[in-house]
Amino acid sequence: MAMPKTQTENRSSFTAAVSRFSKEYMILLALLVLVVIFSITSPYFLTANNIVTILLQSSTIAIVAIGQAFVVLNGNLDLSLGQSVCLTSYAAALLMVRVGMNPWMALLCCIILACFIGLINGILVAYFNISSFIATLGMMNVCTGMAKILSNSASIANLPKQIAFIGRGYIAQPQIGNAIPVSVAIMLVLYIIASFVAKKTPLGRYIYAIGGSREAAFYSGISVKPYTLVSFVLAGLMVGLGSSVLLSRLDAATISSGKAYEFDAVIGCVLGGISMAGGKGKIIQALFGVLFLTVFSNGMTQLNVNPFIQDVIKGLVLIIAVLIDSMRNKVKN
Repeated sequence: MAMPKTQTENRSSFTAAVSRFSKEYMILLALLVLVVIFSITSPYFLTANNIVTILLQSSTIAIVAIGQAFVVLNGNLDLSLGQSVCLTSYAAALLMVRVGMNPWMALLCCIILACFIGLINGILVAYFNISSFIATLGMMNVCTGMAKILSNSASIANLPKQIAFIGRGYIAQPQIGNAIPVSVAIMLVLYIIASFVAKKTPLGRYIYAIGGSREAAFYSGISVKPYTLVSFVLAGLMVGLGSSVLLSRLDAATISSGKAYEFDAVIGCVLGGISMAGGKGKIIQALFGVLFLTVFSNGMTQLNVNPFIQDVIKGLVLIIAVLIDSMRNKVKN
């Protein structure tokens, strides 16, 4: 018969739970502090319109960050995500505007192309043992060149109205005051699905196991190469979905679409608490990290801080976050 826990044991368990929560979701506390600071320093920050703007700006990067999170949890890195967004946006826009393809079919082709790019990355990393950094860096340049060839660096605008609601629509009328943008709703649904896949399915558990220790996962009977490949294909899928949302929101494909998304996605993952060493962290933490970045940029812009200085601070934040993650892993080891 199990003995009931004493008051001291209960207090110890509660303290441990609070400590664990604070470590895993420290980014939420940092985000709250940032919101308070900007709310005090700018009268325009904590307004309904600005909050909706922040959520809209976050939605596409946050969707792409889901894919980056799966790759990082697997122990790899994908530097091609941003330029893949650019290329797939142009491909879909060309099919809609110049070929006259049904816009929904064009978006489907955009998603398939993004998954194909992820597939190539996965094959290079998993089956040819090329470093994910080198393989995806090369793919990033391929996507950049292909986007320029397809578009001659010119924007493609005036997309079909059928897809406008994806990026610019609302679940309720904006005048009501509590309207949620469709793109934000899509983002939240994708995070719920991705979190379920990561924690409750064999696919997610195997990705975690491989990221934790590739050798241990192999000797446990896990097929390392196929699941590594799948993580990159998932990243491609998220690129395709994010690209569709961005294309609809901007009503155009431009050469700057997706610019630096790969780095913002990495920063979001690391800030959120997903370990660059792989195998540690939660998908939802990537969302919190991206929100922190967007709130930071939005607040700094309202305070008229030089955007070049913002880039410097963003880089320093990434370095500090990676340093903290590295030190935490050393302590645990």
